[in-house]
Amino acid sequence: MKIAIVKLSALGDIVHAMVALQFVKQALPQIEIDWLVEERFAGVLQDNPDINQILTVNLKSLKANKLNLFSEIKKLRKYAKNNYDLVIDAQGLIKSAITARLLSAKPLSANSAGFDKNSSREKAAAYLYKNTVASPYDANTIDRNVAVIAKPLGFEISEQQILNKAAFIFYKESDEQLNQYFKKDQANILFVIGSTWASRNYPKEQYLKVIQGLNANSLIIWGNEQEQQSAQWIAERSDKAKVLPKLDFNQLKMVLARSDLVIGNDTGPTHMAWGLNKPSITLFGPTPVSRVYQTPINKVIKSPSIVNPLKLNKNDFSIKAIKVQAIIDLAQSLLGHN
Repeated sequence: MKIAIVKLSALGDIVHAMVALQFVKQALPQIEIDWLVEERFAGVLQDNPDINQILTVNLKSLKANKLNLFSEIKKLRKYAKNNYDLVIDAQGLIKSAITARLLSAKPLSANSAGFDKNSSREKAAAYLYKNTVASPYDANTIDRNVAVIAKPLGFEISEQQILNKAAFIFYKESDEQLNQYFKKDQANILFVIGSTWASRNYPKEQYLKVIQGLNANSLIIWGNEQEQQSAQWIAERSDKAKVLPKLDFNQLKMVLARSDLVIGNDTGPTHMAWGLNKPSITLFGPTPVSRVYQTPINKVIKSPSIVNPLKLNKNDFSIKAIKVQAIIDLAQSLLGHN
């Protein structure tokens, strides 16, 4: 059996869907799995042994140049020649549903599946699938992702299986230049200080206080110029902090795996730590904690605001109300301190 999973973005959402792969292979050892993703996120899937082919599109480019649509359609028609037995849209958007439909070589979505109309952010997407899966939009994000992948294949993935998962983020050891940033005689804590929304970011002034309150080697990653400036601002004020250079996906996965603890906002690299089975603290403000699984080593701290998962408020800056000492105490606990 050959299937394709369509999960285009974003980074954290892709990670939450990837956890299903190991259980799909356990249930159906002979299955071949291809994954269609926005090309800028393909690196997170790289080297995963459960994926046969990573297929890429650049739908984001259509915002700047609508004429790119023709080249993207041509690309999808080429991919469709793989003759998939099943195409699963794990995104639930109209654009991903259309993408899944183009990826299907069979008539009228006869081999396609996705969320039903009451489970999708964009209800119209459901009409492009032959088979649909019910999973409330406000349910746990990871549960939703595994359900939409597993159920069309005829089985379910339990909460206990997810809690006992094997690490599923893979990388190649390289870049000895990064070794200089890590210390052998201290805990190495990786800080993820940026995200896609300003309101999801814990203030840099408070991150500085967390770093100062921990006896550790603190490393800061960044993804754009603004985040780099914030990272440098922190490092200039603390001899405990270092700013890592710009990282590609393989390097990012490697530094996450080498870290003793990851602390950061509700964003992709923090969720990747969960995928690597690395201790983590994820800080939540305007987004729901139902996006993650909490485990003995993966914890969350939520601001006092009440979040409606169906209507997120980008103007909710309550994350700044999270106490610095609460993060320090939890970090020390996860690092094995009393």
